[in-house]
Amino acid sequence: MADVKRVERPLSPHLQIYRPQLTSITSILTRITGNGLIVGTMLAVWWLLAAATSPEYFAIADAVATSWFGDLVFTLSAWALWYHYLAGIRHLIYDAGKGLDIPTAEKLGWACIIGSVVLTLLTIIIV
Repeated sequence: MADVKRVERPLSPHLQIYRPQLTSITSILTRITGNGLIVGTMLAVWWLLAAATSPEYFAIADAVATSWFGDLVFTLSAWALWYHYLAGIRHLIYDAGKGLDIPTAEKLGWACIIGSVVLTLLTIIIV
């Protein structure tokens, strides 16, 4: 048989040399916020279950929920909820076959990021 000459091909791009695009970052953020909402939901459910259990147990859960940690979790959960909501609308736009060109996709990505921060601040001010 003839000798097979192996061609040296580059490996798949690694994180060290890959320049992340806004579209990939927003996609990753959508997954992170979707999973992160579980933490806020668990804290809220724990607080409600504690309220139904006993006054002593509710006092512990209420102390955690109203502490700096609870405020941080609920604030990040509000941001995650708004971001995940806006990313879902963006996904519906993509499903309709619109906004798939790179400039529009980047504008929609920035709209999700900036819009979620603005809506979170409005939520904090109103609530």
